Amino acid sequence: MGAMLVTARAADVTTKLTGVHLCCQPCATAAQKAVTDSAPAVKAVVDREGETITLTGADAAAVQKAADGLVKAGFFGKSSNADIKMSTDTGAKGAQVKTLDVSNVHICCPSCAKAVTNAVMAVPGVKATKGVAKDAKTFQVTGDFKDSDVFAALQKAGLTGVAGPAK
Repeated sequence: MGAMLVTARAADVTTKLTGVHLCCQPCATAAQKAVTDSAPAVKAVVDREGETITLTGADAAAVQKAADGLVKAGFFGKSSNADIKMSTDTGAKGAQVKTLDVSNVHICCPSCAKAVTNAVMAVPGVKATKGVAKDAKTFQVTGDFKDSDVFAALQKAGLTGVAGPAK
C-alpha cells in the first residue's frame, strides 16, 4: 500500500471591523480598493448598511496588511479579532493647539464631509473647520483643543487621518 501525503492548512483568519464610515457606494468601493491594493489575497466583504467590513485571509499578517490599508485610506473601525489592530497612530501629540491640519481622511462625497464636520465640531474647544469638502486631501481645524481629541472623534465616526498636510 502506498503512502498518502496529507497537507493541512491552518484555518483562515477573519476579523469583522464595525463602525466603519460607509455612507455611500463610493465609500464601499474605496474601502474595497484599499484592501485589494494593500493585501490582494485578503477577501473583504463590505456591508454598507451594517457599517462593517469583514476581512478574511490565510494568516493574521495578511489580514493586518488589509486593516492597515484601510487606515491609510482614511477608514477606521473596531476589530473583532484581538490579533488585528486598527492603527491609531495619527501623529497627534495630545497637545493643546489652536490650529491643526488634518490629512488623509476619506471624504468622497458631501455626506462624508458632513460626517467629518459633525465629528470634529463636537470636540470641545473646536470653533471651525476649513476645507472639509469632497476629495479634500487636507483640511484645517481651529479653536483651542487637544489635537488627539480630533482624531478620537474621527475614529469614533469610522474615519481616521493624520496630523499635518497631505504628502
